Amino acid sequence: MPNAKVLEQKKAIVQSLADKFKNATSGVFVDFKGINVADDTKLRADMRAANVDYSVYKNTMIRLAAKEAGIEGLEPYLAGTTAIAISDTDVVAPAKIITDYVKKIQGKFEVKVGFVEGELVDAKQVEAIAALPSKEVLIATALAGLNAPITGFVNVLNANLRGLVIALNAICEKKESEAA
Repeated sequence: MPNAKVLEQKKAIVQSLADKFKNATSGVFVDFKGINVADDTKLRADMRAANVDYSVYKNTMIRLAAKEAGIEGLEPYLAGTTAIAISDTDVVAPAKIITDYVKKIQGKFEVKVGFVEGELVDAKQVEAIAALPSKEVLIATALAGLNAPITGFVNVLNANLRGLVIALNAICEKKESEAA
């Protein structure tokens, strides 16, 4: 039985992880067996650049934190080595980065399961999420769609005004040439 100090440290870790689960928009659980240090370092750098929290936890701590956070059905996936990529801002980022690494480092890295807004999604759904464009691209596409009719309307108005200016300019030049 661990002493009281160690037990309190573990409770603090579980509580911190439970808070991460509660605040997260999405996360991916991976089995990272056999990944080398260079690949792991690059993965962690990519995660940091995307504001994704990537950490390794003991399965027992993950199980307790998930239970506290209200994530149900995670137990069957908590075997072997487990790392978690969690984002509290971008739903797509953890899935996209992890899926890229799964393709790059075949056989050493695999998706166990993921979650979005507290609901579990299987490995195939994680791949589908990774295929989605980022939030910024979706917003830009929507704004471009909204902007296109307005731009067309402005061009039509400008064409009419341009025609009027050209006609008035021609009349002005004609009057000047008659006066001279």
